[in-house]
Amino acid sequence: MRARVAAFLDRPLVRNGIIAVILFNAAILGLETSEKAMALAGPLILALDAACLAIFVVELALKIYARGFAFFRNGWNLFDLVIVGVALVPAGHSFSVLRALRILRVLRVLSVSPSLRRVVEGFVRAIPGMGSVFLLIAIIFYIGAVMATELFGATFPEWFGSLGRSAYTLFQVMTLESWSMGIVRPVMEIHPQAWMFFVPFIIVTTFAVVNLLVGLIVNSMQEAHEREDNARTDEYRDEVLARLRAIEARLEARE
Repeated sequence: MRARVAAFLDRPLVRNGIIAVILFNAAILGLETSEKAMALAGPLILALDAACLAIFVVELALKIYARGFAFFRNGWNLFDLVIVGVALVPAGHSFSVLRALRILRVLRVLSVSPSLRRVVEGFVRAIPGMGSVFLLIAIIFYIGAVMATELFGATFPEWFGSLGRSAYTLFQVMTLESWSMGIVRPVMEIHPQAWMFFVPFIIVTTFAVVNLLVGLIVNSMQEAHEREDNARTDEYRDEVLARLRAIEARLEARE
């Protein structure tokens, strides 16, 4: 019976149906934030939300029944359990923040869709390498913030008056948000040689270090995809070998 339930849950039709329910539930939760929609069809919206939650609970119950304790050894299953569990918290005043987290149910798409799982797994595997890059960025920002405070703090205290303000301004410069007309050109009106500081900073942070982060994530995603392909190849090979052994056993039995 458990094998049948597990096979039923693994069907593409069931998996795609759960994805459809997740996306539909996301739309419903969005409608709950609209006063006009709630005034027009509030009871229906709440009923549909409860129906979606009931489907999620039934799905998790079937997974636990079909897979037993193996269910809790899978990180994605635990992720689904926490997300659905948050939605079951009573709507009391002290739990209002948790109730607002119901929209996290949309994240269940990550656990249901294999392609999205690969993206997340690649990102998670890239975190150790990203730590070194983040440390490099922190060092660059600290050096840049100290220099900017010393060079421009007296004339532009609102941007570079302290270490924290300088770091925040440099972060804005790194994101290229109004960096030229909003910050650098006004500074250059008083400090004409300021470009000698800002241009190298942008080249190092925006075009070098940030792209290094992207490269690490892409490389990790590619490795995750290759591991999944290798696992599928091994599984297919084992299946073919098993069939060949079965055919060989039948031939020997006939002889």
